[in-house]
This record gives sequence, C-alpha cells and structure tokens, in this order.
Amino acid sequence: MPELPEVETVRRGVDQAFRGGRIQAVEVYNPRTVRRHAPGIDDFRQHVQGLQITGSGRRGKFMWLELDDGRALVCHLGMSGQFLVITHEREAHKHLRVRLRFADGRELWFVDQRTFGFLELAEMDGPVPATLAHIAPDVFEDEFDADACVEKLLRRRIEVKKALLDQGWISGVGNIYADEALWRARLRGRRTGDSISKRKAKELIGHVKDVLAEALDAGGTSFDKLYVDANGENGYFARELAVYGRAGQPCKRCGTAIKREVIGDRSAHYCPKCQR
Repeated sequence: MPELPEVETVRRGVDQAFRGGRIQAVEVYNPRTVRRHAPGIDDFRQHVQGLQITGSGRRGKFMWLELDDGRALVCHLGMSGQFLVITHEREAHKHLRVRLRFADGRELWFVDQRTFGFLELAEMDGPVPATLAHIAPDVFEDEFDADACVEKLLRRRIEVKKALLDQGWISGVGNIYADEALWRARLRGRRTGDSISKRKAKELIGHVKDVLAEALDAGGTSFDKLYVDANGENGYFARELAVYGRAGQPCKRCGTAIKREVIGDRSAHYCPKCQR
C-alpha cells in the first residue's frame, strides 16, 4: 500500500498539473471507487463537475483536492490506486475507474487495478476534510507533537511495530518505513512501547521522520508498476532499503542475514544482531 512518501509524491504531481483547473466532465466507470458517496454515482458526478481545483493537501496516506465550493475531493490510493496526468488523447487504461476532463483538454485518470482505493466528497473541518479528522497528524504537519507521541508510546503495551502502523498515533507509516525506522533505531519490532527508554523512543520518532523525508526525495518506493507518480514514473527508494523485503540478504550495517517474521498479521523484517 502506498505510504506517506508515495502519496505526497502523487499529490505534488497532481497539484502542479491541475491547480486552478476547472473540471469540465466526470466519468465514473466502477461504482466501488465512489462507494463512500452514499447518494451514488450520478450525484457524485453532478457535484464534482464544474468545480475548480484551488489547492490540495495530505494527511498520512490520504490526499485531497480542494474545490472552489469549499469542499474537498478526498482520495485513498488503496493497494494499487494511481492518479495519472493525461496530456494527449490515448486509449483508456483497462483499470481506469474515474476520469476527470478539464476545460483545457487535459485529463486526470484514477486507475486502480485492485479497486481498494476510493474517491469521496467531504466538507472541510479546519485544515483537513471532516472524514479525516480522526487520523493523527503525520510527522511533517505543524500539528504533530513529537513529545506527546513519545509519552503515549511509553505507556503502550503493544509491539512497537504495531504502534507505528497505528494511524491514530502517527499517520502515513506502513510496513516499509516502519521496518526501516526500527532498523535505524536498532529496535526489534516485537519490543513493547512500555519496555523502551524515553531516549530510544525519541530516537525512533526522529528516524521515522528521516526515512520518510529521504523516501520522499527519491519519489517513493516502487517494487512494480502498481505505484507510479502522476507522470507514470517509478520511485527509486527501493535501492536504499536496509531491511524491508531483504530477508536472507546481509544487513548493510553488520552483515548478518536479515530475517522476516510476522507481527500482528503483518510482515516484519529485521537484523537479529542489530535489533535484539
């Protein structure tokens, strides 16, 4: 699933291409993609068509396009969702779910092979859409409070890996960057929050921010064509990964073979020597 760096990369591409653009027509090809819009496809089409994109935003793994009627078009990419900027006529993608046609002739396609992603219209609630208000700020937001996150972690009796995936604690972190941050902090994902020191908890939060920033600079992590940016290009942070997806390969710090385990039904990769 695309995590914060991938979603932010897509948001930047869409914002750069369509900020100020007016949506001339809306075509929905799969009702699952607008399943959260209770009134249905026709109502969704009617209320999006004709609106102008005035800005964009992101919280964690969600992004949105701000509209000139005061609402937002919220998007979650799911497992395989893609926003593609289309500048010339071409054959429709076989997994095209929603097409936004703009007055200048360009199009924005939402392509989603597995159809876990979705689009929804939402009212704004301060800086974020109302439907996202329950999600914790991510590490790049002004509202993010690192000290409060540390204190909360030190009181939790769940595994640190599970805590990092909790979007109500810190949003935007998934399997890839949780494993990478834990490796950098030399913490085993099975350690519980209440078993680590305050110093180590602060260090972990710092590594979370660092690894997300580095991945963002690299355009995210692509293992296949399911994640591409708005121009159809892959991210290249995969070459920098220290543990994720590298089971059996040598640790880049000590040379010990990386191991894989399951924590909370999710894969976890770690170095048994560096992360005891």
